[in-house]
Amino acid sequence: MLADCAIGFGRNAVGGRDGEFYIVTTEGDDPKNPTPGMLRHAVIQDEPLWIIFYHDMEIILEEELLMNSYKTIDGRGHNIQISNGPCITIQNVTNVIIHGIYIHNCVQAGGNAVIIDGPNHYELRGVSDGDGISIFGARDIWIDHCTLSSCHDGLIDAVYGSTAITISNNYMFNHNEVMLLGHHDNFTADKNMQVTIAFNYFGEGLIQRMPRCRLGYFHIVNNVYTGWEMYAIGGSASPTINSQGNVFIASDDVQTKEVTKHESPLGYEDWKNWNWRSDGDLMLNGARFTSSGQESPASYTKASSMVARPASLLTNIVPFSGVLNCKIGQQC
Repeated sequence: MLADCAIGFGRNAVGGRDGEFYIVTTEGDDPKNPTPGMLRHAVIQDEPLWIIFYHDMEIILEEELLMNSYKTIDGRGHNIQISNGPCITIQNVTNVIIHGIYIHNCVQAGGNAVIIDGPNHYELRGVSDGDGISIFGARDIWIDHCTLSSCHDGLIDAVYGSTAITISNNYMFNHNEVMLLGHHDNFTADKNMQVTIAFNYFGEGLIQRMPRCRLGYFHIVNNVYTGWEMYAIGGSASPTINSQGNVFIASDDVQTKEVTKHESPLGYEDWKNWNWRSDGDLMLNGARFTSSGQESPASYTKASSMVARPASLLTNIVPFSGVLNCKIGQQC
């Protein structure tokens, strides 16, 4: 069962494991009065649901998709895309799994509209940020084997006290600000944020924020980075960054060899004490990682249940990242 395979800080996310299957049968969307068979009708229900799809679909949402707790969106077996409109918002809920979806070209649109977020509950929303997946004040979240690209704002952003999150096995490409983890430098609730970023392929056309972190603890483990135009991993407000077993392949541009970016108005005298380490990372084509803070392994010990593999073993991560080519009746 997919829900029993979660890893890292989001390992307790069960999604809709304990509920019934819900089959999405239409690409249509109605933000206020969705009908049975719509994806929106599925995600707002109160009971746990494992949401699957009847056939290939490209869903263009009219307003952001507000998730309810204990839901899995499982695209395996079909080509499922969410694109060219507002996309997914996971706000003030728990236990959500999103697997096997291609999310792209999400836009800053909609807003000033009443949107349903439960069977009998509506919320007045402003204009969406244009994130692919926005995680806001939520916990026990697992984003796995998705493909994400070309959104207006972030591909995956987690803010406002969100925690217990795993982002794994995804393929991300052609985007500027990839992943923001933390609401604001002074938003102290984000000190409790714990995020695992594992086995992702950060591909072509990415510029920065893979991720950009604030305040919390971030285990970045066994990912492959194939170039960045500004930096790969950055942060502010003294986050703990534990980079283990990653492959960093710098571009040929001599200006973009540095993996990290410490952001502080006080400069080195401030960030020299932030706990950032590179442990077993493979640096290729001149890539370099600027560590800071304590070197003791005890400073980075967290019960995330993740043990890094040697970076030299990651040569096969690329063909197995992102949406898998699954077929009904065959093991995926």
